Parts: sequence; structure tokens; C-alpha cells
Amino acid sequence: MTSDIPEIAPTFRFQWEEAQDCYVILYPEGMVKLSQSAGEIMKRCDGEKDTSEIISELKTTFPGVDLETDVRNFLENARNNGWIRFKSK
Repeated sequence: MTSDIPEIAPTFRFQWEEAQDCYVILYPEGMVKLSQSAGEIMKRCDGEKDTSEIISELKTTFPGVDLETDVRNFLENARNNGWIRFKSK
């Protein structure tokens, strides 16, 4: 999973929702409100950065936080929910 590149699945849209004051994932049947940390991870799922690059970027943004396991777990859950998909380098 380290060299896999996460991207938003085509049936979902990720965006900042002013009315909700958070990032959300929109899909035809509804909306998922994301926590701040989930939003920070999802906004980096651009189809360009692999998992290790996302983790590295988050470590730079949030120094001193042990976040690697949480990021990997979130990405796996996001994939299981169909929000993202992985492509290989």
C-alpha cells in the first residue's frame, strides 16, 4: 500500500462545505461529514501522491504527531467505503 496512489473514486466528490464547516464526501445518496484529520488526509488523495508521500506531507504539516498507522487505517477504511481507489505507480 506504500507505493499505491489513492485517488477519489469517480462516483464521489470531496469538497469543503461551508454550511457544515468541514470537508465532506458527496455521493448521489447523500453526504459524509469528515473530521478535520480525515479531511487533511482526503485532500491529499489527488491521484498523484502515493501513501508514503501523503504520510510524509502530513508529518511535515503536523510535526511530532505519530500518525502513520492512523493514516493507513483511514485510507483502508476509505477504500472499503468506496470513497477512494488505489492505482499503482
